[in-house]
Amino acid sequence: MRHRKPIHRLGRNPSHRKALVRNLLTSLIENESIKTTLGRCKVLKGEGDKLITIGKKGTLAARRLAAETLFTDSAVAKLFGEIAPRFAERHGGYSRIIQLGQRRGDAADIAIIELVGSEHVTTAATERKIEKEKEEKEEAKAE
Repeated sequence: MRHRKPIHRLGRNPSHRKALVRNLLTSLIENESIKTTLGRCKVLKGEGDKLITIGKKGTLAARRLAAETLFTDSAVAKLFGEIAPRFAERHGGYSRIIQLGQRRGDAADIAIIELVGSEHVTTAATERKIEKEKEEKEEAKAE
């Protein structure tokens, strides 16, 4: 029985689970929105909120704690330079989970986890991608 066992195991051993969460956190900080399974999103929400709270402190010790978790220096810089100042006045609830339904192959519940206020970032990235695809189609027609 799993009664009163607080950790989400995600079907992995502890070292693999830690690496998975670190990878997902790094992707979340760099992209501000990722699409993954619902179970992973639930784990990531708590860990991401803790990381942003550390980022809001802005001290050298906080930066070192964040660097232990995140894999890239650019993610640490973005956390302290862009994301933490955005949430300076907010007292938690830095991310949201949007459920999308089930994946076709294995019927796993899929969801998007995104940072609150990053809708404009996600939309801008989508618009750039669409514009790039249009340009590629026009170049292909010109040839």
